[in-house]
Amino acid sequence: MTTLPRPTTKKLGLVIDLDTCVGCHACAVNCKEWNTSGHMAPLTDLEPYGYEPDGVWFNRIHSYELVSDQGSKAGQTVHFPRSCLHCENAACVTVCPTGASYKRIEDGIVLVDEDKCIGCKLCSWACPYGAREFDAEQGVMKKCTLCIDRIYNENLPEQERVPACVSTCPASARHFGDLGNSDSEVSKLVAERGGVDLMPELGYQPTNKYLPPRPRRNGLSGNNGGNGNNGNAALSAIVSKENPVLHWIDRVLSR
Repeated sequence: MTTLPRPTTKKLGLVIDLDTCVGCHACAVNCKEWNTSGHMAPLTDLEPYGYEPDGVWFNRIHSYELVSDQGSKAGQTVHFPRSCLHCENAACVTVCPTGASYKRIEDGIVLVDEDKCIGCKLCSWACPYGAREFDAEQGVMKKCTLCIDRIYNENLPEQERVPACVSTCPASARHFGDLGNSDSEVSKLVAERGGVDLMPELGYQPTNKYLPPRPRRNGLSGNNGGNGNNGNAALSAIVSKENPVLHWIDRVLSR
């Protein structure tokens, strides 16, 4: 089995804002376009024009309707992008029998060495987030690379050295940076908005963070939004550990 490196100082990852994500799938499409000729190429498509199209997608978006339990009829649509979280204690790495799945010590990114992968799927069974993608045509496992062939590409302007999903998001719901640096923009954003880990009780310590959706004026918050104190109380409630949105997503992913 593969061992993890010592805890990394630099932790590159994503911060995803569930409040501003509109579920347009632009991130998934641009990810597919970039990576189908990138580090993990090709990203196989199976019957793309058939009745049951399938294939390898590093980024998938799920949409849910959340209904308030506080008597309000107003609901809330939450779009939930899902990809590899590049966990500090990545179970997908430690179960790999060949060392194909590994975590880089220089930036904390979890990758797959296709030359070593035997397609046993142990990593996909170990990942509770469903982030691994098996390429049936290639016979190997594939996953998000945070676009390492893009973020370190010195031929690109510095402002473009971000993952493809971040560069294309029309709502600016995706942010990229070093979450190991408390002074970075993404770390400050997580602190300001109460960013959370997905399914923290499992102990995998995902690097990527989610920013919970803010309450609606007459929806989940159960108040009219006109009182500043009420609004602050509602915001505090929705970013707490009892956040119904994230708890519901946890239950779905745990099935």
